[in-house]
Amino acid sequence: MSMQLVVNSMKIRILIAGLFIALTSACAFQGVSTEEMTITIRVIAFNDFHGYLQSPGDFLGKAAGGVDYLAAYVNSFKHNQPYHVVVSAGDLTGASPLISGTFHDEGTIETINRLGLEFNAVGNHEFDNGKDEILRKQEGGCYPGGVIGQDTCLGSANPNPVPVPSPFEGAKFKYLSANVVVNATGKTLFPAYGIKSFLTQSGRKISIGLIGMTLKDTSRMVSPISANGLSFLDEVQTVNALVPKLRALGVEAIVVLLHQGGQQGSTEPNSINDCSLISGEEDDPKALQPLRQIVEGLDDAVDLVISGHTHKEFTCQLPNKLGRLIPVTQAGSYGRLLTHIDLTIDTTTGDVTDSTFQNVVVDRTNPTIMTDSNIQAIVAAYHAKISPVAERVVTTILGPVLNTELPAQSPATGTTGEMPMGDLIADAMLSATASTSLGGAQIAFTNSGGVRSSYANKNTPSTYPYPVTYGDSFSVQPFGNHLITMSLTAQQLKDLLEMQFPGNACLTPSGINFQDKQRLLQPSNGFYFSWSENGTSCNKIREVILTTYDSTGNVASTDMIVRNGVLNSTKHYRVTVNNYMAEGGDNFTVLKNSSENRLGVKDIDATVDYLAQFKTPNPNNPGYDTNAISLHKPRINKLP
Repeated sequence: MSMQLVVNSMKIRILIAGLFIALTSACAFQGVSTEEMTITIRVIAFNDFHGYLQSPGDFLGKAAGGVDYLAAYVNSFKHNQPYHVVVSAGDLTGASPLISGTFHDEGTIETINRLGLEFNAVGNHEFDNGKDEILRKQEGGCYPGGVIGQDTCLGSANPNPVPVPSPFEGAKFKYLSANVVVNATGKTLFPAYGIKSFLTQSGRKISIGLIGMTLKDTSRMVSPISANGLSFLDEVQTVNALVPKLRALGVEAIVVLLHQGGQQGSTEPNSINDCSLISGEEDDPKALQPLRQIVEGLDDAVDLVISGHTHKEFTCQLPNKLGRLIPVTQAGSYGRLLTHIDLTIDTTTGDVTDSTFQNVVVDRTNPTIMTDSNIQAIVAAYHAKISPVAERVVTTILGPVLNTELPAQSPATGTTGEMPMGDLIADAMLSATASTSLGGAQIAFTNSGGVRSSYANKNTPSTYPYPVTYGDSFSVQPFGNHLITMSLTAQQLKDLLEMQFPGNACLTPSGINFQDKQRLLQPSNGFYFSWSENGTSCNKIREVILTTYDSTGNVASTDMIVRNGVLNSTKHYRVTVNNYMAEGGDNFTVLKNSSENRLGVKDIDATVDYLAQFKTPNPNNPGYDTNAISLHKPRINKLP
């Protein structure tokens, strides 16, 4: 063979090798490994969006969130990833800001449709208005009764038309509700799972199964009326029962979209991708509970759990039933974070062989992100509709009024459960119902879970005095509950306070109460109680005092209702709560046995009316001061 032939032969072999490398590199770049022995399926996830069409403000020093940028990040994560699925772990709607909540979250569904969401596990807030409304979210159609006095359907018939079809189009994605059963039929409200299949370049079909569900305690977290006719089943039992069904359909890669979570063990996690199960130097059995316990009970076939509900940010690996570590993630709340998880799938068996996962901030300052003009137009149209209402100034604050708990008098005992924002709302409720003609209330309580946000200047720098708008108020109280003033005996009042704590089994006229977690009520001005963390069941409340004041702020009367844990009164008390609590919500079942109930105004209207006295210019009051002596704080004291 001549030298020329040898050289040409070598060139040909080098060329063929180069082409092979180029082709396999291109396949890997497209999510396909060499010879398609494996493929990569990208799962793009978020949770607890709660209708935040617009950015809720800065997150970790960056302007974050907004559905336009959330959608843009979803698109960027899809780029060069032909095998992908976009999912949500619940509370997509409900407890929403004014721009979404006023229009029954239709704008959220419309924009999320265009974002490309494929599956959403129902969360507890999806049930805020009952099963008929969540069915309408899926199927579309007009909201019965209209929208803020307009036609029953949005669209071109209304001023400032929203650029979407009318009537409301409904969700293009699928709701999943594996553990929500309609009692009358015995069937799940929505499908228990979804399956997405992919065809590889060699023609193999690879499927991924997605089981979606809410927490089993949902019925305790929504109005009993909203949960009527539904049963919420155990999460672990539900998932494990579905595994054989999915496998029978040829599905080996299984993802659980679970609307349940927990808090990390460390008090200050290091990052949005931290996973701390430690408090101090020891394992914290409460860390990431009850999520951790749920994962520990899951069948080994489950490969990934995407969680929600607790509005935390973490990426973890937790042991399943057999001790195998599987990825478990949560992306905070309000669309400020997005999780991308890459699952490596064996194309022969369909099994997950590896995974990577990361939370990413939805950074509105990122110059490489290109937003969707159609989504922006929808948000702008809803903003134009609601702006005259949202931007109306209702009060002036002299400093932030937060929905974070106050520290106990003894640092060793942590926080009391009292929140300045909760105090303000309770005071407004009392103000709206104190007169005899409006109910004759002596005490008011709001549930801590109903205090959704804070009053604070979110600008940089945060300067005060600061004007609070109606939109700010709606973000704090988005549920539209009405006030109910009722009569309670002294014993019922003590039982109500004992029902705040988990592990208490208090016998009341309505039966046994088991609170699933600590839920401290927020009391109105003049009401004080202390509680002991180490108190025995139904004996945690140590003191309860009701003080009234005259027009000059001096003490007019003092009523010691509970002294040293012992009931010290036989009186009846007029107490105001919202209708959610009055119906037994948050498991305060004793309120269902009240008497002489009187319906009042909406809770947000009570707050806005109360705050009007602090709006500047007001020569007699420069603004609301959460630290004013006249507010008589603290109202809750935590004892060892």
